[in-house]
Amino acid sequence: MFQRFDDSTSPDQGPPRLKALRQQLEIESFDGFLIPRADAYQGEYVAPSDDRLAWLTGFTGSAGFCVVLRDIAGVFIDGRYRLQVKSQVDTTHFTPVAWPETKPGPWLKEHLPAPHVMAYDPWLHTLSEIESIEAAGVTLVTTDNLVDRVWADRPAPPVGKITVQPLELAGESHEDKRARLAAQLRDAGHDAAILTLPDSIAWLLNIRGSDIPRNPVPHCLAILHADASLDLFAASEKLTETGDHLGCDIRLHAPEDFLEALAALNGTVRVDKAYAPAIVPQTITAQIAFDDDPCILPKACKNATEIEGARSAHLRDAHAMVNFLAWLDEQQPGLTEIDVVTALEGFRAETNALRDISFETIAGAGPNGAIVHYRCTKNTNRALQDGELLLVDSGGQYVDGTTDITRTVVMGSPAREQQECYTLVLQGMIALSMARFPRGLAGRDIDALARAPLWRHGLDYDHGTGHGVGSYLSVHEGPARISRLSDVALQPGMILSNEPGYYREGAFGIRIENLIVVQDAPQMGDKRDQLSFETLTWVPLDRRLIAVDMLSPSERDWIDRYHATIAEKLSVQGKARDWLEAATQPL
Repeated sequence: MFQRFDDSTSPDQGPPRLKALRQQLEIESFDGFLIPRADAYQGEYVAPSDDRLAWLTGFTGSAGFCVVLRDIAGVFIDGRYRLQVKSQVDTTHFTPVAWPETKPGPWLKEHLPAPHVMAYDPWLHTLSEIESIEAAGVTLVTTDNLVDRVWADRPAPPVGKITVQPLELAGESHEDKRARLAAQLRDAGHDAAILTLPDSIAWLLNIRGSDIPRNPVPHCLAILHADASLDLFAASEKLTETGDHLGCDIRLHAPEDFLEALAALNGTVRVDKAYAPAIVPQTITAQIAFDDDPCILPKACKNATEIEGARSAHLRDAHAMVNFLAWLDEQQPGLTEIDVVTALEGFRAETNALRDISFETIAGAGPNGAIVHYRCTKNTNRALQDGELLLVDSGGQYVDGTTDITRTVVMGSPAREQQECYTLVLQGMIALSMARFPRGLAGRDIDALARAPLWRHGLDYDHGTGHGVGSYLSVHEGPARISRLSDVALQPGMILSNEPGYYREGAFGIRIENLIVVQDAPQMGDKRDQLSFETLTWVPLDRRLIAVDMLSPSERDWIDRYHATIAEKLSVQGKARDWLEAATQPL
């Protein structure tokens, strides 16, 4: 079993820990301290030793931060976590703050007396974050981590093994990747680039790691030079399985030597201020050129080998999902969310190819489905009731690809209102799936396509429509998104999620998610240069929830074609075969 269902935090733990942290503020004469969700690698998923936000507050969401002052502690959370934070945090001691609507800089300006001194750990915040707070007139100073001082039983940092991602799966050697990126550095007049994102280093060197669950990336740091050589800073015990893969152009160093190496750099050094910890530019004495991590865009644009791997991984995953959904339809009342998660993990494991789940499975029954990033525990576990909706968001990590899929199903017979809301979400997903758009547009330019059916009924959802997905890497990958906030132009090879939703607090949640890959659109009309999407996910929709009378002819045709393709692509046995045949019948 991959997922655990125990509650790792409790609201009761927060107050004494908050008190101990404030004692450190008194000792240092600081007015406050910043506690991010992120670790030094700016990862969404963090090792237990880096889970400071959850340890202090009880909040376990994948994004957010806490600002602890002498008399108030604000927990900043976005729209995905407005419900979750209420159940995990002691709100008599911690104050939930709507973010990004409320920025930390202005909030601090309002709550801090002048003069004021805020402290932060420069390993855990990017320069962009620090500059945005300082722009509000707040004085920030660096310090060692005050949470670590009072976290008596803090776990040790992970030392997971690094493995090789073979050429037949990567599609390009790390020598060629380094040469390609080094040429770009030389063209830009940069002598070196600092790499701090684990998935960037993993992609560049064709390696994978095991330091954190769910995302197969190694905790390490690197400096790429304009001559295509690279300095890799990683614990030696992690590298025992890489053999001769790295070669002589990659120099190995202990992690603790990283800052010394930064200080010794000459020429012009490229630093991505959006991802590199603030301590990086604070340590470099050479000239700094602030620019994007050179790996981010090439990593996002999958090559033909990676796309073919994604297709294979999604077909394998679809077989597991169909077996799961067929099983689910046979279950009697009394089935719980934990039962659902455990069964789905079992069906994925039966593929004999699953390396890990790609994130904690979300199985939200009834009102729990309205918690966007809900994770069931023994304390929250809910039995599925007749007539309720069940939202299941899950994915797998396979060596040839990363999957992420959401299906919402009804237990028993649906109410008309459930069908109407589901169909509006489905119409948005179809609109994005069918989209053709000019080359050069970004996620913000097409996000409205998925929301328009909901908007017409005064409805919406408080999360992005899509995120990038890695190739046996992070399930949430930058830089492209389908979101009103994303200005990154979409390019062929980018794998994205397409996941509109609708959530009614206390009642139900609906989300439908397929993964799609950006492709050159077949020419038509006046042969304008356009892009479109290829669907990667092949799992039936719940026909019981589709209000057919709300669909246009083109939407009905899309669903029927989608289901017919699923029936052609998938070959399952026994009762699952009968279930699939019924599930893919034309509307």
